[in-house]
Amino acid sequence: MLAVAAAVLLLSLVSVSHSVPLACEDLLQPLGQPHLRGLEGRRTMVAGSISNLTFMELLRSRDSATAEFSSNGNESSLFFRRSGRSDGNCYYASYNITLEGSSFTLDDINITTTFVHTSCHDCILLKFDVESGKRQHVYLFSKRRQLEEMEIEEFRDQAKCLNIPPPVVMDPTKEVCPEQHTTDHKEDKTEAKSN
Repeated sequence: MLAVAAAVLLLSLVSVSHSVPLACEDLLQPLGQPHLRGLEGRRTMVAGSISNLTFMELLRSRDSATAEFSSNGNESSLFFRRSGRSDGNCYYASYNITLEGSSFTLDDINITTTFVHTSCHDCILLKFDVESGKRQHVYLFSKRRQLEEMEIEEFRDQAKCLNIPPPVVMDPTKEVCPEQHTTDHKEDKTEAKSN
């Protein structure tokens, strides 16, 4: 009888330990050196949060955004392309980046970007530290337009750990900008065609 009671106690402790949220240290763990092949491809922003409330309002008004990494033939450097759609307009930026462990720096605009751990299998979680951490942007990108609730909940927990507002979850029905392939660092605005 004592063995049965001990087994029940052990099982209840195990189930409780699995339901406890991960500690912030685990949730914000940077990735090791990302594998270039795992990064390649275009992903759509599923959710995002920004420490600055003015920028957070701008994020709320955005229809969609994408991030794309592609090889440039070098083992440690990549092309990083972003697009964003607001009010029928598409905005593009393209950078040649060099990976440094789990991070890369956009020097000319004083931004350090870190790849952060996520349990989402097809996602990339990027944390942008702007002006040496004065402002933080955290974006969850996926090859899917909509994630499972537990994947979004993990991202909410990560934002909470950073003491930034609850994330904006993007509308998966909104149109994304068409792909634009440039290798020069530049920002470009184009009028989006409405369908």
